[in-house]
Order: sequence, then C-alpha cells, then structure tokens
Amino acid sequence: MAAEEVNKPSSHPPYAEMILAAIAGLSDENGSSKSAISKYIEGAFNGLPSDHSVQLTNSLTEMKESGELVYSKNNFMLKDPNAPPKRGRGRPPKPKLQSSLSEAPAGPPRPRGRPPKAKDPLAPPSASPRPKVASGSGKPRGRPPKKAKIDGGVLGAAATEVAAVTGASRPRGRGRPPKVKPQISATVEGVM
Repeated sequence: MAAEEVNKPSSHPPYAEMILAAIAGLSDENGSSKSAISKYIEGAFNGLPSDHSVQLTNSLTEMKESGELVYSKNNFMLKDPNAPPKRGRGRPPKPKLQSSLSEAPAGPPRPRGRPPKAKDPLAPPSASPRPKVASGSGKPRGRPPKKAKIDGGVLGAAATEVAAVTGASRPRGRGRPPKVKPQISATVEGVM
C-alpha cells in the first residue's frame, strides 16, 4: 500500500506554478513573504504533502537562483521584464573582437628577451665589435675582487706573534688599541 501512495499522482500543480499564482494573487507591490505564499497555497490548493514547507523553500530557492523570482527584503516578487540582467560579482570580462583575432598574422612566435637595438642604415658597417675600454683611468670597472686571507688573518703574522707573547687576544671593535691613561709619579707631586 505504501508503494501505491508514493506513485500516486499529486492533485496539485507543480510548486513553481503554485508560487507564481500565489504571488500574482497576492499582488503586493513590495513582493510577498514566504509565509504569505505558503498560506495562499494552503488555502487555494488541496492535497498538499506533509513536507509542504520544505518543498516550498526548495522551490523558492531554485526559482530565485534561476532568475524567475527576485528576492528583496525577505520578499519574493516577479522579475521585471524591463529590468537589465543581473551582473555577477567581480569585474566583467573584456569583450572579444572576432575581426581582430581573424586578421592576426600566423607568423613565428616572438623570441624571448629584449629585442636588439635598431641599426643605423647610414652608419658604415663595422668589421668586428671592439670590447669597451675604461675611460683613461686605468682601473677596471666594478668592485675589486676579495683578497685571499693570509694564515694570520688580516693583521698578518706579526700581530699573531705579539698576541701570543702578551697573551692578549685580538682587540674588539674597529681594531684600535685601547687608550692608556698617563700615570703621575709621586715625585712630581711632592715638589709642588
């Protein structure tokens, strides 16, 4: 018996037709709420299923997403035929011109990198390109190469010998020796 009830055709039209009839019948200029549409359908049509509110919600959502209904301030209303189509989020794509695409030459692709400089047609042809020479100073351009470390570091072997004899390590900071305060002898104080 349960199979007979499931396969039994419904005595009411599809929900999309009932919703459109309800909105047209209510004819509210601000649109009709979901509860008003539901009450109208329950009063006008017989034999509604027990899950009427679920099916109504699903149908309203489908119709809203397809563009048949407009949803504004918790009210559903019929789409205005004179209204422009609703644009999606984000920047619209650029229009593609068919004429410019068909006229494009089908030559080889451009090579990578910067294009070579245009040669002067009036200049005499040169035999071979010469390397550039520094401008008279005699120094090469750019930063000089690092010098290799000598066994004793930057100060050399003499500094390591002095440090080994005195037991002092290499000074901190910029490498200046510490200042030594002059000492006043006791004999000079007694004279005065």
